[in-house]
Amino acid sequence: MTAPRWVGVAGPTASGKSALALDLAAALAAGGRAVEIVSVDSALVYRGLDVGTAKPPAAERARVPHHLIDIRDPTQPYSAAQFAADATRQIGEIAARGALPLLVGGTMLYFKALIDGLDAIPAADPAIRAALDAEAAARGWPALHAELARVDPATAARLPPNDAQRIQRALEVWRATGRPLSSFHRRADAPRPPPPDALLVALEPASRAWLHARIDARFAAMLDAGLVAEVQALRARGDLHPGLPALRSVGYRQVWAALDAGLAGAALRERVHATGSAATRQLAKRQLTWLRGMPWRRVVAADAPPAEVLGAARSILRDAGLG
Repeated sequence: MTAPRWVGVAGPTASGKSALALDLAAALAAGGRAVEIVSVDSALVYRGLDVGTAKPPAAERARVPHHLIDIRDPTQPYSAAQFAADATRQIGEIAARGALPLLVGGTMLYFKALIDGLDAIPAADPAIRAALDAEAAARGWPALHAELARVDPATAARLPPNDAQRIQRALEVWRATGRPLSSFHRRADAPRPPPPDALLVALEPASRAWLHARIDARFAAMLDAGLVAEVQALRARGDLHPGLPALRSVGYRQVWAALDAGLAGAALRERVHATGSAATRQLAKRQLTWLRGMPWRRVVAADAPPAEVLGAARSILRDAGLG
């Protein structure tokens, strides 16, 4: 059996992906196999977004080389297609150095772009987006969600009424092409064989309550670590706005909205903790749905004791011929 060329560690937010990746890297290094980590995270690519992204600290990045972190300014968009190209290049370069590429993160569209390629969805149209932003300001995103339900019920059914980013994208595609966004995704519904060069380890908790408690604790820790001050510094730059992809990330958009509403102190923290945790739970639900669409993935119970999580992941790697 040929060993996979790269290994992915995927899972919902707060499931312990980064900790497992570092533990795996240490265990494999002890056996003589070098590891380099490639981030699969649409927010970690941005410089200045540190607290709200749980960006690995410098000490961790010194222990194990990390790639595709801090490669864009928040004003610069970064697409799944760009990620697929960058990750493919990184995988080749890491393998050429004799190390194992370990792709770690929770941006499932990035994994899909790398593994399956992308559907031929039209590029963003700034004029249509600006028009939709203006309509949302006047009517509210629930009204635009209702419009989406009329033209693309399949997409609307999986989006909450205030998911501004995804509602906007779906309506943008409809207005640009006259086709519902869901029509571009039909080919993804067909069963797919596992990729011949990859192994995907999926951290999935048996208990949803365990994950929700972790999400709440993680969001509180980000607030304690200075998330609000980080967003205030980003606002003070003067060239950023909440419509940018970087600032639509969970956490950032909730703090930005609370600051826009004039909240401060305990009231701001209470609002952001509630809205940010709720948005993160919705994100985690979508991430788990994506993972279940990859039946060839190898599942590890994220809520098992850490030693058991590491042991299960190492067993999967050994079975694949990776030591």
